[in-house]
Formats: sequence, C-alpha cells, structure tokens
Amino acid sequence: MAKQKNKELKAAQVKIEKITKYTLNKAGAWAFIFGIVLAIVAGFWPLTPLMISTLIVLGLIVGFLNIEIHQTNNFLFTTLVLVLISSLGGSLLGQVAVIGYTLSSIFSAIVTFVIPAAIIVALKSVYQHAKEEA
Repeated sequence: MAKQKNKELKAAQVKIEKITKYTLNKAGAWAFIFGIVLAIVAGFWPLTPLMISTLIVLGLIVGFLNIEIHQTNNFLFTTLVLVLISSLGGSLLGQVAVIGYTLSSIFSAIVTFVIPAAIIVALKSVYQHAKEEA
C-alpha cells in the first residue's frame, strides 16, 4: 500500500514538473516574441528609460526561461553576430534617407533586448562549467 502511494506521488511529481517546465517555456517564448515586437515598435520613437527598462527585463526573462544548456553555444554565437551587425550596420543604416534613423533605432532596441539575455545565458554557462569541474 505504501509503495503504491509512493509510486503515485512520484508520478504526480513528474507530471507537475513537466507542466511547470512547459508553462515556463511558454512564458519565455511569449517574453521573446513580445520583446522583439516591442523593440521594433520602440524603434519608431526615441527610446525612453521606461522602454529601455522594459526591454532589459524582458531580455532577462528570456535568458532565464528560454535558453537551456544545450542551446547556449548557438544562442551566444547568434547574439554575438546580431550585436556586431547591429552595431556596425546600425550606423550605416542611419545614413539611409527617410527611414535610416528608424532602422538604426530598431537595431538599438533589439540589442537592448538581446544583450541582457546573452549575459544571463553566459553566466549560466560559466556556472554549469564550474559545477562540472568541481
């Protein structure tokens, strides 16, 4: 009887863990989508401190919830490329007539969103490697 209860308890625990992980993944995915859309929309106006703070918080949420250890290298490489392209290409796009400032501002907002996520993922990776070494 006790073994059956223990088995049912473990099964319920596994189910709760799966539901929790699924919910957190969905929250992280929505934070990513909302962050990218917000960054694009924010590019049409000067970035305010509230907008910058919101993008940073969303980036932190994405870094904590979305990226798992096996995705770290791809995410960090992609982030590096995005930041380099945004930094170098943003100033070039800023010179385009009529829409240049807006494009440059959109890239700046995207970088503002992505960099906090990259910092969290890099720190998680360092922690994971340090934990493995110990």
